[in-house]
Amino acid sequence: MISKKQKQNIILIMIVLLGIFLAYSLRIIFSAILGAIILYTLFRNTYIKLVVEKKWRNIFAFIFIALSTFTVIILPFFTLSWMVIDKLSYFNSNPKYIQDLISHLSSISGIDLNHSSILETVIKNIETWALGSFPTLVNALLSVFLLITIMYFLLYFMFKEYLNFEAAIVHYLPFNKENSLTLGTELSKITFSNVLGQGIIAIAQGTLIGIGFYIFNITDPLFWGVVGVLLSFIPIVGSGLVFIPAALIAISYQNYTSGFGILLWGALIVANIDNVIRLIINRKYANTHPIVSIVGVIIGIPVFGVLGLVIGPLLISYFILLIKIYESEQANASNEIEK
Repeated sequence: MISKKQKQNIILIMIVLLGIFLAYSLRIIFSAILGAIILYTLFRNTYIKLVVEKKWRNIFAFIFIALSTFTVIILPFFTLSWMVIDKLSYFNSNPKYIQDLISHLSSISGIDLNHSSILETVIKNIETWALGSFPTLVNALLSVFLLITIMYFLLYFMFKEYLNFEAAIVHYLPFNKENSLTLGTELSKITFSNVLGQGIIAIAQGTLIGIGFYIFNITDPLFWGVVGVLLSFIPIVGSGLVFIPAALIAISYQNYTSGFGILLWGALIVANIDNVIRLIINRKYANTHPIVSIVGVIIGIPVFGVLGLVIGPLLISYFILLIKIYESEQANASNEIEK
């Protein structure tokens, strides 16, 4: 005869197996779920203020937040992505610029790069990654629209039932109430630091790169400013991946004013604006270590595409926070046993 303990273990195994199956089935909309959680964390206080203090109806408060986030965050993000894809498509259809650049580099380096299989492979890989990572109107419009719809659908009910939603999270978390509240507070700080902080830094650096390219008469400042915004999500080295190659290419053409000018502009202004903004953000929100951001980007891009620039570092930060909360729980348990 099966004991009560065995029955509980069987039920637990069934729950775990079903949970694994559901998690696997939901993997295709994981980015939508995570996006809803991120937006909820960022705009929870705004929603409560509109509903509780301003006495807005739930649906109007949600529509306001949905339109604001779509206009300010999502639409510009996809516009930037489309600009990059459009330029890559142009280079692909008109390879003369790349060929001329390779020929020039061959002449000054003494290496025949035109017949370098390594260079050809690298260029191909970059092209494949870029076309596969950035959302395009050709092959991902329906998928992106579906994910955004699901994200806002989830966000609506998270806002509408925010008291029950948060109470359920606290109830089912395997931590005491104090650590559960600490987890919520720290998650909020980490999310603001990664999303808002990195976003402001990226926009500032990308804008300064575009301005620098314009001042020093380097080709296509708007496009390279956009590239700078995206790459600036990678801490320390991100913006340098734009202005350093541009400077070296300009110098190789003996355009010393533009080359050294953009190099100094990038090193003194673009790179340092990162430190200034990060210092301000870290005083108010969490301090995200650059290693976390870099590893997060490396992990996030293959899984989420260009969205991995934001999601990857967030997931690693969440993981580290959970470890800290777990250690706190274990320490509390040890203290209680000693008493």
